[in-house]
Amino acid sequence: MISHKKYMELAIKLAEKGKGTTSPNPMVGCIIVKRGRIVGKGFHKKAGTEHAEVLAIQDAGKKAMNSTMYVTLEPCSHWGRTPPCTEKIVESGVREVIIGMKDPNPLVHGYMELKARGLKTKIGILEEEAEKLNEPYAKWMKFKKPFVVIKVAMSADGRIATKTGDSKYITSKEARTLVHQVRTEVDAVMVGVNTVLRDNPELTPRLYKGKDPLKIVVDSNLKIPRNCNLMKDPSRLVVATTTKASKSDVQKLQDKGIRVIITKPDKGMVDLKELMKELGKSEIINVMIEGGSELNSSAINAGLVDKIMIFTAPKLIGNGKGAIGNLGITKIAKAINLKDPVCRLVGKDLLIEAYL
Repeated sequence: MISHKKYMELAIKLAEKGKGTTSPNPMVGCIIVKRGRIVGKGFHKKAGTEHAEVLAIQDAGKKAMNSTMYVTLEPCSHWGRTPPCTEKIVESGVREVIIGMKDPNPLVHGYMELKARGLKTKIGILEEEAEKLNEPYAKWMKFKKPFVVIKVAMSADGRIATKTGDSKYITSKEARTLVHQVRTEVDAVMVGVNTVLRDNPELTPRLYKGKDPLKIVVDSNLKIPRNCNLMKDPSRLVVATTTKASKSDVQKLQDKGIRVIITKPDKGMVDLKELMKELGKSEIINVMIEGGSELNSSAINAGLVDKIMIFTAPKLIGNGKGAIGNLGITKIAKAINLKDPVCRLVGKDLLIEAYL
């Protein structure tokens, strides 16, 4: 069992190389072992390209015969964008398949398929770690909605900006670099229009090499300036508004090549639940909210947030803008308790990562 765990750990590390590029597919790593030696490796790089198992089998060649395969996610058994991996595994002569976790996709029955074809098969090795790797994929597969992370950068006294709205930069370059890294790993970054008006952000991963995410602006009345930084690449911009917005303003944005999502008004604002459903339909499986206090509290109140990243800088601001708006909590006993919090230092800042 110890060697099973050791090889599965390596497969999980390998899977992580696909971070940010496999969406809406999961990250998958695969290792083929024969007589205690790794003879083949593969990880899924991009939706529509070969799966990890196929790449590992190609890497192993003839050595795959009578080997043991370690794969982080149940192999696919159906025709999707690529042929089923179970067929390739059987053809290759692999004798035993060790699987990290079951695929939440209801079309996948790879474990049963391989068993039925006479291969020795085990599932649930380092299952928790394998599941953590693909939280966004699992949520999207089950509910067709994206996994939502809120990122907050605040002072030690809980402020995200001064009284005048100045917020650059509360946290250190190390913290900002980590945020840019996360931007390369998510499908989309979301802000409210007030953040655009106040900061004119680019929301690109300038400090970290990687994929540039889609930008989503929540803008109930279409106040987004036509010359803001986000307009530089209209194909990477989504503006969410309400049926209250003027049709000619919507048309002007669409003429520029910007996607406009129109929801019914929810207390005069964009209906975030409806927006998330629309994003899910577009195969957007994870979103990072980098907005102000109002967008943060609206998303939490709507029950849309899965995880929060709070960067706290060792600075005091005093009167200023709070990190999260009204949650309707009047008693400490009713406070939202964050689950599984993990704290670490990033530069001089403290990062708390937790689930809601």
